[in-house]
Amino acid sequence: MISYAPMWETMRRKKITTYRLIKDYNFSKGTLDSLKQGRNISTVTLNDICRILDCKVEEVLLYIPDKEQACR
Repeated sequence: MISYAPMWETMRRKKITTYRLIKDYNFSKGTLDSLKQGRNISTVTLNDICRILDCKVEEVLLYIPDKEQACR
């Protein structure tokens, strides 16, 4: 499972709000909704987020192994 929790913390740390993402960077509201819901995003979107936040990928997402897969 992928968690976007690090992104919200990075945004807080860098004082960038979702409003600013939308207004200043023309970020899609639909993409923000996907992030909030933990849905998939493209690598292009991931690249855009890293560019906007001036951060590394690990400051945007976190991989959490699924319990079912760990048991195999």
